[in-house]
Amino acid sequence: MHKARLEAFTDGVFAIIITIMVLEFRIPHGDSFQDLLPMWPKFLTYVMSFLYIGIYWANHHHMTQAIKTVNGKVLWANLALLFTISLVPFSTGWLGESHFAHDPTLAYGGVLLANGFAYFLLVRSLTAHHGKDSAIAKALGSDIKGKLSLLLYAAGMALSFVRDWMGVAVYGSVALIWLVPDRRIEKILH
Repeated sequence: MHKARLEAFTDGVFAIIITIMVLEFRIPHGDSFQDLLPMWPKFLTYVMSFLYIGIYWANHHHMTQAIKTVNGKVLWANLALLFTISLVPFSTGWLGESHFAHDPTLAYGGVLLANGFAYFLLVRSLTAHHGKDSAIAKALGSDIKGKLSLLLYAAGMALSFVRDWMGVAVYGSVALIWLVPDRRIEKILH
């Protein structure tokens, strides 16, 4: 099967998810910047989640540039990723609304862990479909960054039992790790 429908559908879902997240902001009733201060936890979680969604979208875009076709396994792995990504607005809203309380911090980490695992499954299904000598397999290699992310999400969840802010700090650090551009696919394609 051609990859175009997978790309178009995925782009649409990502766009909807980002839109849903920004719609969670309510306009304050005052007319001063002071009226925005109580919104800082929601804004901080929004920024972190926006970065995550942007990172997943960009990496998904790069991956699909390195493939030619998809199969049923790839479609289902992609749907698993989109399902877990669709949980981000809920967990983002709960985390910000609760001012980083324990259970929302743990749930947010669980959603991020699910996102990372679903992405890992998509990478594996793409490399299996295209073969170990394909451009995608060569570009992604052993995917150390992806595996490290899964470990860090789990560590962040564990640290949230010590202090909630520690879990949030680890989740944010994973986003920072991924902000460093990953040029593996670009190198293989050029």
